[in-house]
Amino acid sequence: MLSIGALRGHLVAARLAGVVATTRETSLRSYRLFAAGDPRALMGVDPCAEWGQRELVALMADKCGVSRDPLCVDGHDVIDPDRTLAGLEAFAGRLRAVVRRGGAVLIGTGHPRPLLGFYAALADALSAAGCVVLTPAQGRCVDITTRFGLRTYNLEYVRGVALVRAADAVGSGREPGAHTHSPLPVRLALAAAAEAGGPLPELVIGDHGWVCGAGQLGFEAIGLADTDDPALFVGEAEGVVSVVVPLDDGVRSAYYRPLTRYVLKRACLSQ
Repeated sequence: MLSIGALRGHLVAARLAGVVATTRETSLRSYRLFAAGDPRALMGVDPCAEWGQRELVALMADKCGVSRDPLCVDGHDVIDPDRTLAGLEAFAGRLRAVVRRGGAVLIGTGHPRPLLGFYAALADALSAAGCVVLTPAQGRCVDITTRFGLRTYNLEYVRGVALVRAADAVGSGREPGAHTHSPLPVRLALAAAAEAGGPLPELVIGDHGWVCGAGQLGFEAIGLADTDDPALFVGEAEGVVSVVVPLDDGVRSAYYRPLTRYVLKRACLSQ
């Protein structure tokens, strides 16, 4: 496992933190959509407080380290690597807690191309430690509104990690899964688990709508989020989401491997 200093250096070098690929324009657009109540930006969170763009910029400055200057409207966002490290430590702590209880977990991602490997390693380690990794609603259809209109997807599990694939995709191995912010897949999975008589997850792990949707329903949820995903950080601020790790969620999948090893070691799950 890398030392803290080496891991911090990796975060910056791989642009997981420090100056990231996400632009200020992209983040501000997400903040405006969230403030307007757009479901694509809310990701399943139903905020209690009024979150305007100014309040969201201040929150994201506190949570991620982005600029809090309202006149900063272009360029690339910045994530404080120390905030990322603190988030990873808290994330590992929640994994330790669920392992001690031998609790059931549900893992899902709306970012399968870069993040599937990270979550799959967690699923393998949690299963080996005695946790039940749930796979409810396998193969079920879910209709999601996208910018291209209403699309039908299938809920599938790859190495214990839930994702959605287009229903008309030819062959499940041809593409890693669809990018989605929707909370509908996790709602479908949780409803199916309840209908089957349980068990229900004691911890939901993931990103986007998987975290927000589960947290809003009262399940403990932890995950990863970029600077243009304010919903998770609002959920954390309002007590709906347990832990959010700020980082770029769209870099090469290999760049997350040192984070995987660090989290598993800190959670006492190293093989």
